[in-house]
Amino acid sequence: MRYVVTLIDKRNYWKTMLSKYYLLIFSLLFVLTSCDDSDNIVDDPEPDPEEEPGTFDVVRVFPNLTFAQPVLLTNAGDGSDRLFVVERAGRIVVFANNEQTAQAQTFLDIRQRVNSNGSERGLLGLAFHPNFNDNGYFYVYYTGFNNGQTVVSRFSVNGSVGDSSSESVILEVAQPFANHNAGTIEFGPDNYLYIALGDGGGGGDPIGAGQDATTLLGSILRIDVDNPSNGLAYGIPADNPFVGNVNQMREEIFAYGLRNPFRFSFDRENGNLWAGDVGQDRIEEIDLIESGQNYGWNTMEGTLCFGSTTCDQTGLTLPVVEYTHSIGMSITGGYVYRGDNFPELQGYYFYADFVTRVLFRFDTNDSEPQQEQFLNLSIGVSSFGEDEAGELYLVDFLEGGIHTFVEQ
Repeated sequence: MRYVVTLIDKRNYWKTMLSKYYLLIFSLLFVLTSCDDSDNIVDDPEPDPEEEPGTFDVVRVFPNLTFAQPVLLTNAGDGSDRLFVVERAGRIVVFANNEQTAQAQTFLDIRQRVNSNGSERGLLGLAFHPNFNDNGYFYVYYTGFNNGQTVVSRFSVNGSVGDSSSESVILEVAQPFANHNAGTIEFGPDNYLYIALGDGGGGGDPIGAGQDATTLLGSILRIDVDNPSNGLAYGIPADNPFVGNVNQMREEIFAYGLRNPFRFSFDRENGNLWAGDVGQDRIEEIDLIESGQNYGWNTMEGTLCFGSTTCDQTGLTLPVVEYTHSIGMSITGGYVYRGDNFPELQGYYFYADFVTRVLFRFDTNDSEPQQEQFLNLSIGVSSFGEDEAGELYLVDFLEGGIHTFVEQ
């Protein structure tokens, strides 16, 4: 959404959307920058009402718990079945995965280190080391106070909670503007840490980071936190796509050409990496992220020409699915459902639009996936999350609740 993370920076948005609903969201969350619909864009067709699923809904769970601007839910993969919720201001809370849970415990509080000024800054990411049970390491992504730099740090646990004094900074990246912080960090099936960075912010990629692989911005990185080398606090996997290049491309980069990939996730069944990339004026997109690929920003915005007069798509990877701003304006990437509660949802990738509150899906088993508007929501989805069993949750930034699917 951005949520908080205003994933929508649509210049002069308030000039074109005058409804009370959107003005309220603007006042609460967003610094938006323009919605230019002057191009002759063919919108996604409205779904046939007879084909709409209609048998599912999204309901609130853990009704006794409310969180302050939550931006992420995850689990530690340690067999405890605990759930962790990240609050943008800089706090992580933990609680038992039980419907009647009435109390959440503070797991980590670093609010004094986190710069949450502005709608896209704050504590944005959390990932537990694959060997968390043995080493007690977990990693966070937050905005710092040194001109809003991105900080990726490792912490250790002390007993059952995180030790705020144990911080070890792994990576810092300068941010020229206050938006497009992205913020997801996840360990892949290869046990390397993947990190999403936006293009540095501003409207239209003013510093040209999207197509500049000599900067870490506008990319998803892949690093080895277990084997530091070359004076860094991390190592660079030997099979990263740009290792050994002679063009000064950053070897940490796994894929680039991204605008603001706010949320990405790995399919726990096959390891595929899916990302939602927030658009500029016209298009929101879902990408299948693969090693060494260039996803086009800012030459392209989705499948539309953006920052190029020739619109040369040579070497670019276009979205798997996309939608225009007549349907939604701020995409929140999600997960492929791999839980057991709803076998009929197996293999579907779910994602949402924070502004229009539409929940989408497509079948990842299809060779040419077809996007569906699955449900209309009453919540502003800042993120999705999985528990240890693979059941899917939706995080409501506006009201601070956690939701999940229910079959009617």
